[in-house]
Amino acid sequence: MSLSGLKIGFGLCGSFCTFEKAFKSAENLVKAGADVIPIMSFNASGISTRFGSAETNCKRLEDICSHDIINSIEGAEPIGPKKMLDILVVAPCTANTLAKLALGITDTPITMAVKSHLRNGRPVVIAISTNDALAGCAKNIGMLQNYKNYYFVPYSQDNFSQKPNSIVADFDKIPEAITAALNSIQLQPILSI
Repeated sequence: MSLSGLKIGFGLCGSFCTFEKAFKSAENLVKAGADVIPIMSFNASGISTRFGSAETNCKRLEDICSHDIINSIEGAEPIGPKKMLDILVVAPCTANTLAKLALGITDTPITMAVKSHLRNGRPVVIAISTNDALAGCAKNIGMLQNYKNYYFVPYSQDNFSQKPNSIVADFDKIPEAITAALNSIQLQPILSI
């Protein structure tokens, strides 16, 4: 799939267990010809976990994208006024960030990037990853799925026997979700088994 010439914002939130999938997705977008601009939440860029140190994760994303990471609110604010992106992908998008987007709260680099990008009426693609999607977060997913210019990467339960409320997007479908969103279409089926 060719995404040649597209300027794609690629935002990571703190669902650290899906970082490996996110890095692979960013690599695939670059290989498909996109100019990928990395954006990270405060937690994603500042917390070290068993899934890698903050410094290593930031460096890896910068190396993949060949751009410095946007990891401040003031760094993300010009995205809209300068029309820096054709599309913005948030992968992974945590329940915390999803709730803030649903309620219009702008207090992180990711939420500012989305707010700034949306001022131009351009699409935002959400690749959700959260343990409470089918519980406390469900209403926020429903709200965003009904908002203009928001599109979801198809998702499914990732471990229904041990985490019955947990949902993770199919990161392999990010390029398809981008193509669909650029045509104002929600990629279907949104729920996969």
